[in-house]
Amino acid sequence: MKNTILVTGAGGYIGSVASYVFLQNGYKVIAVDNFTTGYKQPLEELQKKFGNSQLKVYETNLKQIASVFEQEKNIDMVVHYAASCLVDESVKNPFKYFDNNVGGTNSLLKAMTDANVLKLVFSSTCAVYGEAQYMPIDEKHPLAPSQPYGASKQMVEELIEWYAQLKKLNYVILRYFNVCGATDDGLIGDSKKPSSLLMQNAVRGALNIEPFALTCPEVDTPDKTPIRDYVNVVDLNEAHLKALEHLMANKQSEIINLGTGAGNSVMEIINQVKKITGASFEVGKTTPREGDDAKKIADITKAKQVLGWVPKRSVADSVNALVKWYKVHPNGWDK
Repeated sequence: MKNTILVTGAGGYIGSVASYVFLQNGYKVIAVDNFTTGYKQPLEELQKKFGNSQLKVYETNLKQIASVFEQEKNIDMVVHYAASCLVDESVKNPFKYFDNNVGGTNSLLKAMTDANVLKLVFSSTCAVYGEAQYMPIDEKHPLAPSQPYGASKQMVEELIEWYAQLKKLNYVILRYFNVCGATDDGLIGDSKKPSSLLMQNAVRGALNIEPFALTCPEVDTPDKTPIRDYVNVVDLNEAHLKALEHLMANKQSEIINLGTGAGNSVMEIINQVKKITGASFEVGKTTPREGDDAKKIADITKAKQVLGWVPKRSVADSVNALVKWYKVHPNGWDK
């Protein structure tokens, strides 16, 4: 029988796609979300598809999560996605980021170790690196986050390492670069309103759902827009499955980057969306968000070597999946 995975932030964009990927691969999922930014609907859709015995849903926050471990005695491992994750908001409201991301994770780690659940995959970010000192960025790159969001994730990584040392926790920390796309069948996608994610917003512009505006600052790149490493959300979650298999095989704890190893500028992504959709749309400008670096590209050598993971989906695949998703859900989930 396949193991049972507790997924935090299961109603969010990445967490709901993850729940789908895990269920498709025969795992049982215990979904936890307080639904302040996540949605119930994707989980309801997945319960219809896979049954309530395969997917159980708990509405609670991380600070009360011990009660879930008391009720569910068969949890084998945890994949921790739940977090406040807007760079710009973290600059304006640092309290929220340190309280939710660091305080919440501390409660989760205590509940896990008290229940003797000692396998964790953690959703971290390339924001822990700050401004790139060299490219591509490998896992040995110095950590120097330039905003509270990245700082909160770095603190959580340190917490995890302390629990590993003191409580025998075994972990894989995955540092994401820029996540994009939807499930290949268009069933589950990004529902953030407004989205902070470029490709999602460009597709919404192409489909005439809402006007598209650039939110990036002018930076020192050939076309003056930031260059990022865009990794498909299903590829990303397939890496989480590989990380879980790594932990099930009782291999050592690891910190691993997830990206594609290639970069595209903001304007290149916009032009790709126009080309793939055949839609021409105005590119407006709005107040640039704070905390954006000029260029970030992942070195994914370690992901290939340790997890045997390589991203399979192209930028075009991500755009096409988003088109399918937004054609059915132009405004995302309702609830």
